[in-house]
Amino acid sequence: MAQACCASENLLGDAVEKTKRQIEAEIGEAVIRFEKEYMGRGPVEAKTYLVEDMVLVRLKGVMTLAEYQLASSEDSRYGRRASAH
Repeated sequence: MAQACCASENLLGDAVEKTKRQIEAEIGEAVIRFEKEYMGRGPVEAKTYLVEDMVLVRLKGVMTLAEYQLASSEDSRYGRRASAH
């Protein structure tokens, strides 16, 4: 059984207990909505984690083909810098 994490209020002002997973899902949905509304496209996959005092949201599939090309480039003039190791 999921344990209640945090209390909030519904539209009637009644206290509602939410589980950690419910809060993570709501945050993930909000980030996806933001990406679609303001960036014009949404992620292929999103996963949200509440870890102590941090919120981590991992998005997959948000880069354009041009961004993928730049990220995979070995030439520092076009993308990542080559490692000095």
